[in-house]
Order: sequence, then structure tokens, then C-alpha cells
Amino acid sequence: MTFTSQIQAVALCRTPYKQKFGIPRQPGLVSAARGFVELQPPFNHIDAVRGLEQYSHLWLLFSFHENLSQGWKTTVRPPRLGGNEKLGVFATRSTFRPNGIGQSVVKLHKVHHKNGVVSLEISGMDLLDGTPVIDIKPYIPFSDAIEAAQGGIAHEAPILAEVKFTEQAHQQVKAYEKLEQYPRFEELIIGVLAQDPRPAYKKSKADLKEYQVALYDLDILWHMQDDVIVVTELRAGAQR
Repeated sequence: MTFTSQIQAVALCRTPYKQKFGIPRQPGLVSAARGFVELQPPFNHIDAVRGLEQYSHLWLLFSFHENLSQGWKTTVRPPRLGGNEKLGVFATRSTFRPNGIGQSVVKLHKVHHKNGVVSLEISGMDLLDGTPVIDIKPYIPFSDAIEAAQGGIAHEAPILAEVKFTEQAHQQVKAYEKLEQYPRFEELIIGVLAQDPRPAYKKSKADLKEYQVALYDLDILWHMQDDVIVVTELRAGAQR
């Protein structure tokens, strides 16, 4: 059966995450991540979100737009299993899916309507900056939160790594936190890096590599030292 109805983006998501590496693998893991869902024409109308502020959380359905050209496979290697075992694509939340559609629950803080633009201020998202949102739905606690549900391989929250800053990096973070465009910046960095975004196969080996995660317009440089993530420097990022 072929489904031919055209789907278009109703909004674009603006987030601190400028590259796929470092994005939390599930929503809600980094509550310090703040962003906006900006409605796009012809959906950019305040009436389209009338009544939305009565809800604390939203479902966002979106497109894994940067993965579409790579296609999909019937089986994938979930990071939860160390990248060594395979599961069916429909038994995982792999970003490489037949139709490239994802869904996330985010916290809604406020509906903005300014200069003709309607936007939703959100937090806890796990979306790349610029992600096309194809639908927005309210989160309904009595039906969406199921008690005693089984989470399979992801039943428990991930174990977090310890994150430390060199003196130089800590001073840089505090300086950036004084600027409005970097809200809860230290908390955001810790939340992102504590997930240990390295590939699964790297985590069981000695790892001397220096890594970089892009947040806002900055590159966060870090490495592993005795199982602790050490942030060494913040640099102005390349134009993305």
C-alpha cells in the first residue's frame, strides 16, 4: 500500500544542539536545554495554538531530516547494548527509520506571539537545531503515562558520568552565563556530557582522544580522564 498524502513542516525547532554528536538520546534527560518551536506559514497563526498553554508538556512529531538520504535497515545496533547486538528497527528508537519520523515529549514554558511570529518556548528537547516539526500535540497524563509499563532494554535511566571543568573552562562558562543567549549554560554542558556521547565501542577501551560538542555557537572541548569527563576549553565554533 502506498501513502501519497503530502506532509509539510508546521514548525522549525530552535535548540542549542548544532550537530548530532552530543544530542541526548532521549527527551527529558537534559532539562537545562531551552529552545523554541517556531511555527511556519501557513500555520503561523495564534489561533492554531489557542488553549495550548493549559498543558505542561507537548508531543513533537518531527523529521530526522539529516538522516533521510542514508535510508534504513531492518536491524540496528542500539547504544544501550554496547553497539554489539542487533534489534529490529521497530524495537528501537533508531534515527534511521523507513519514514524518518521521530517523536519527543518536551516541557512547554510559554507561548510567544511577537512581530507576527508564533513560537513555543520549550525545554528538555533532544532535537537538532533546525529540525522540521510535522505535528504538535498536547501531552495527556492520564492516557500517555502508563503505570507499570515495561521499557525493554531502556527500562532504567542511563548511568551518568562525572563531569569536571579545568579552571580555564570554568571561568569561560561563568563569563558566558552572564549573557542572555546562554541560559543555564553550565548545567546544560554538564547535562549533555554526563550522558557520555561517545560511540558505545569507545567506552570499554582506553580513550585519549579529545572530543568536541557544539552548543549554541560554541565548541566545548573535553576528554576522558580516569572515567571522568574533563571540559578543557570553550571555543567560538565554526559557522554552521
